Amino acid sequence: MVVGIAAMMFVALFGWGQDYFHWSDPSGRVQLALFTSFVLGIICGFKTKQ
Repeated sequence: MVVGIAAMMFVALFGWGQDYFHWSDPSGRVQLALFTSFVLGIICGFKTKQ
């Protein structure tokens, strides 16, 4: 269930975060940072689970 909530939050921030928080991101660096942190969180979750 927590993974589902995290995935929904990621999709919402990645897709509509710029409109909601009004950040200026013409080069896409904020979205890249969001994507990287999400992927690293998944990797760390799998590592600690094993």
